[in-house]
Amino acid sequence: MSTPHVSRVLTNTIRQIGRSRPRPLQLHLKRAASTKHPTGFVPPTTEDLTELRERVQEFTKREIPEDVAARTDSENEFPADMWRKFGEAGFLGITADEDYGGLAMGYQAHCIVMEEISKASGSIGLSYAAHSQLCVNQLCLNGNKDQKERFLPGLISGQKIGALAMSEHSAGSDVVSMKTTAKAVDGGFLLNGTKMWITNGPDAHYIVVYAKTEPDKASKGITAFILDSTSKGFSCARKLDKLGMRGSNTGELVFEDVFVPQENMLGEINHGVRVLMEGLDIERLVLSAGPLGIMAASLALALPYTHTRQQFSTPIAHNQLIQGKLADMYTKYRASSAYTYSVAATLDAAHADPNNRPNTKDCAGAILYAAERATECALDAIQLMGGMGYVNEVPAGRLLRDAKLYEIGAGTSEIRRVVIGRAFNKEYAGR
Repeated sequence: MSTPHVSRVLTNTIRQIGRSRPRPLQLHLKRAASTKHPTGFVPPTTEDLTELRERVQEFTKREIPEDVAARTDSENEFPADMWRKFGEAGFLGITADEDYGGLAMGYQAHCIVMEEISKASGSIGLSYAAHSQLCVNQLCLNGNKDQKERFLPGLISGQKIGALAMSEHSAGSDVVSMKTTAKAVDGGFLLNGTKMWITNGPDAHYIVVYAKTEPDKASKGITAFILDSTSKGFSCARKLDKLGMRGSNTGELVFEDVFVPQENMLGEINHGVRVLMEGLDIERLVLSAGPLGIMAASLALALPYTHTRQQFSTPIAHNQLIQGKLADMYTKYRASSAYTYSVAATLDAAHADPNNRPNTKDCAGAILYAAERATECALDAIQLMGGMGYVNEVPAGRLLRDAKLYEIGAGTSEIRRVVIGRAFNKEYAGR
């Protein structure tokens, strides 16, 4: 258990990383030219990011040891006190303005926190991302001043839990075919429909919800809303029992004439698909750090085991076939890491460009590559550990079950390939 003093020291240290860099005066006076970054943003230095990673590692070693990760998985229950701990450490507002309690450190920093938490527990890392990226960052990118003042402080402190509700039973990969509607009424909208596979859905206080305000306009009739889960007519029909990412509480949400006030509309009416698609790009980038953590955890299991396990009077790591698997695992991890962090660094470096947009191909490519490599690395960890890798007293099996989610969530591997292909088609159209 962390003491309040330790938590305050850790938070202050992390916050100091973001504040210690000299900042040009004009950045204090206006928002960064790019609306993807907070006011006064300056890309963190290598030293900043190294220090941040060390601080997160200290946190996970103390707060998410293996027994916590194993219990989260076996009981399929998120440790509720973790949200406040994340908030005290400063992790929930990595990309948010300091005015609302955030750290204003950008996407490289967000990927680092995501990777290190996921290394300790894939499911806790996934719920962390759903809160800090899918909900908090969406509000940072698209919310107005009033919405940020009302929602961000509670979310960033960990007093409130956030989620994003987009997918439905019949609208997964084809998300714009969603059936949930938002009918305009006096003072706001009435939401009706269901959402499926919603991470943090059973626990969330605030949920970014996409619904059709003009169903006959298809993708041009979607609007985003911020829903308070205490609203009358809203319910979580069930918590899902998943193969992996257990403890990252996931649910089916139901909306029955749920009133959402006009002031909780996120962005412009019928412009929700722009919020949705641009949010997906950054979501895929940050989520690609989850598989990095799983690959690092797989190596952390396999390397010591293969160097201590002896067969034929020698450590099995001295066998060239074993060395080949270890080399492949390491190379996959390092290549995936280089891809993710280069995309994040490019996005951060272009913060001063008012036209700065995430590179759709590379955001999809980073998670496509990392997700598939993470599944392979987890399988190799099991194989390298032999019989021990196949029993639940070691976490190798959990790593495999958790890794597979990243080939499905935030767009399947197949959809990511389609996204990249369509981006090429768009570039070459008319040439």
